[in-house]
Amino acid sequence: MFKKVLAMVLIFGVTVAFGMSINEVNKASKEELMQIKGIGNAKADAIIKVRKKERFKKYEDIEAVNGVGPALVKNIKDDVKVKKNKKSAKKEKK
Repeated sequence: MFKKVLAMVLIFGVTVAFGMSINEVNKASKEELMQIKGIGNAKADAIIKVRKKERFKKYEDIEAVNGVGPALVKNIKDDVKVKKNKKSAKKEKK
């Protein structure tokens, strides 16, 4: 029983953290998107255009954007995690 409860808590925790990260991609400005390795002016515009129609629910949804593949999705995931960790560190200093 304990293992099932623990598994459910872990799954929920991962889901919540993941959802928050993709939400950052959905809110990012063009300039913020362009700070991610592999995203220039055209790809940032393309990402914004696609997300206006339907917000991204998971990272793999970003691959629907023309010119975005698995390698760029990995860069986006990594960048969001780094920014999130920097924000957490700033809050702790206060």
